Order: sequence, then C-alpha cells, then structure tokens
Amino acid sequence: MTTLEILKSARAVRGIAAGLDTERKNQALEAMAAALERETAQILAANMQDVTAAQGTMSASLLDRLQLNESRIKAMAEGIRQVAALPDPVGKAVTRTVRPNGLVIEKRLVPMGVTAVIYESRPNVTSDAAALALKSGNVCVLRGGKEAYRSARAVMNAMKHGLIAVGLPDQLINLVEDTTRQSAQELMTAVGLVDVLIPRGGAGLIRACVDNARVPCIQTGTGICHVYVDKTADIDMALNIVENAKTSRPGVCNAEEVLLVERSIAPAFLPLLKQRLVDDRAAAGKVPVELRLDTEAAAIIPGTPAGETDFDTEFLDYILAVHVVENVEEAAEHIAAHSTGHSESIITRSEENAKYFESAVDSAAVYVNASTRFTDGGEFGLGCEMGISTQRLHARGPMGLEELCTYKYVIRGEGQIR
Repeated sequence: MTTLEILKSARAVRGIAAGLDTERKNQALEAMAAALERETAQILAANMQDVTAAQGTMSASLLDRLQLNESRIKAMAEGIRQVAALPDPVGKAVTRTVRPNGLVIEKRLVPMGVTAVIYESRPNVTSDAAALALKSGNVCVLRGGKEAYRSARAVMNAMKHGLIAVGLPDQLINLVEDTTRQSAQELMTAVGLVDVLIPRGGAGLIRACVDNARVPCIQTGTGICHVYVDKTADIDMALNIVENAKTSRPGVCNAEEVLLVERSIAPAFLPLLKQRLVDDRAAAGKVPVELRLDTEAAAIIPGTPAGETDFDTEFLDYILAVHVVENVEEAAEHIAAHSTGHSESIITRSEENAKYFESAVDSAAVYVNASTRFTDGGEFGLGCEMGISTQRLHARGPMGLEELCTYKYVIRGEGQIR
C-alpha cells in the first residue's frame, strides 16, 4: 500500500480506536504480546537480515540498538503487558467545576486521533508505539528507518495477527512500507489525515520534521545530556554515576555526552575518572571512553583536545566531552548554552547547590545524585514511551498514555441559558 492509502485506512478506523473500552484494549494488547513471543523466530530471522546489511555502516553502539535477541523480544512483549496493566486515560476527568449557575464543567482526556511516528534504527519502538497508541485510543502510523525495516515489519505483522485473533481491525496499527524520504515528507504534510507527528531519532530527523511539518509536531529525542560534579560530591558516587550514564548504553538519547567538573576538585577527580573510564575498561577488555578535554582538563589528564563542536554533539558512542567550570552557576550557564533540554544531573552533597541546579536548569528531566539513564518511560512507571519530548508545549519528558491524549470540555446543565 502507498503511504496515502495507509493514512486513509488509518483515518477510517479512528472512531473504532477511540470507542474501545478498557477491557477490549487490554485484551488486544495481551494478544499482541503473545503474538510477539509466538513469532520470535520469524522476527529474529528478519532482524538478522537487517543486522547483516548494517555491518560496517554504523557504529557498534548503533548496531546494538538495531539488534534483537530472544530476551529483547520478551522484554518488548512485557512492555506491552505493562501498558495493558496501566490505568486507561481516555475519559479521565482532569478537572471538574460546578459553576454558580449550576453548570457542571469537566475537562476530559480524549485521544489525539491518527498519531504518526517517524523513527530510526530501533525495532522495539515499533511495539512500544503501537501499544501506547492502542491503549490511549489512537491509531498509529509508524515509519521506521530502512536499516530496520525488515525487523519492524516482522514485529508489526506479529502484532497485527494478535489484533485479528481478538476480532479487531488490523488497520489500528500500521507500518509505512516506503522507507524513502518521500514517505517521511508525506507524513509531515498529511493535513487532515495526521493529527500529530512524533519524530524519534537523531538531530537531523528532528530538525527535518520541525522545519517541514505542516501537521502538529512534537519535538523529541536529541539528547546532549550533562552530568555536573560539584565540589561537595561523594567521589565514588560521582564515578559510578558518570560511568553508568556514559557506558551502560552509549547509543541512546539519555546517555551522558558532557561532563562538567568543578575547578576546585578537578585535579583530584579527573585522574580517577580517566582510571575508571579509560584504563580500567581497557584492562577489562571493554571499549575505553575517549575523553575530549577542554584546555584545563587537558592540563590535568591526557586525552583528545576538545574541538569547537564537541560540546554541541550527541556522540551516541564511547566519547565524553569534559569541561571544567568554576561553580554551579557556571555549570548551569554552560548547560543553558549547549543542552538540548533532555536530561541533566548534578552530583552534590550540598542541598543549596542541588536546589539551585533544579531551578536554574531548564530541561525535561533534572536529576540530583542519579544517572541520566533513568529518563525512560518504563523507569518512570509509564510502561514505555512514545519518545522523550524536549519541548515545552503539550508534553515534556517521557511521553506515556496521558501525553498521547488531548482534552475536551464536557458541560452538563439543566436548561441554563446565557
């Protein structure tokens, strides 16, 4: 089917999606999860084709994002079941007011409608997005990257089999077949067919959607995340957090890309950092982190001199830019100048500095003494997420069920006239 045909088909079942009760939606989600597990062999075979084709064309960390195995497919199925277990947001009264004239005014959550998602090399986004869209009463139209198309198609086929098994139209969840730029452009300009567009991927994809979309677009994803080590920080805690934020999965948007260190502790802290992220990892047979150092840091430890763009780059790799700052105020100023508004963390034992950082840093997620890697729908108790919104309007941070809803006012009266 062409992209336009898929959009028209999705639009035709928008009312069905919005009208499903909670029990019916949960039944469908359970069937989708079971179908993923049942068709694991087919999904893995398709994924192997994608991974083989991608060898030598992307970094190890991005290849890891693309690759599936039995445990990851099981986790995808479990993610769908977690969404089924969450409260249904549709129809929820956000506010209820009784006016002096007796009118009862409720602000209720309702589905967005047709939700289009453009994403890149992460097959698990296919199941996450489909589950969240269905539970929130939306119809999804997903457009994955060409490097993961076979995997996404196998995942989508399995979930469609689950819908059909419980008597629901499989047009409730859709995957665009065309992986060229033309299909992305069609989604961006599908006025009257797409109610909201969510791009989920790298800076280039986000920028293209924000610049070219004629349909409502929610900016997500790009994460130049910072960790600031304050002079009062517990050093062991700081090393553990920095290592986790940078190396646990460097190819994801909540991974740390920039480390800020207060000047007074830099001579003591930076050699320990190099030992942990470079020397110890190399000795253990792990990929060492390349430290890209500003002038002050380079005078303390060896590394790669930081270039002009290193503090404005989402590396998605084992690379960490390091900058020495005077204090928490300068750290906040640096973050304001270079952050993408995703996730930032301060490591400190000073309550005063923690509170300053919380108020001065304007990002979707601001941490005190914790890794940025927790910015995730599952970790926030949302089951999974449609993306991490880095904008201020409508949704911010991990987008779960309620963030996939808009609202309407329902007013009840007894004959009142104005």
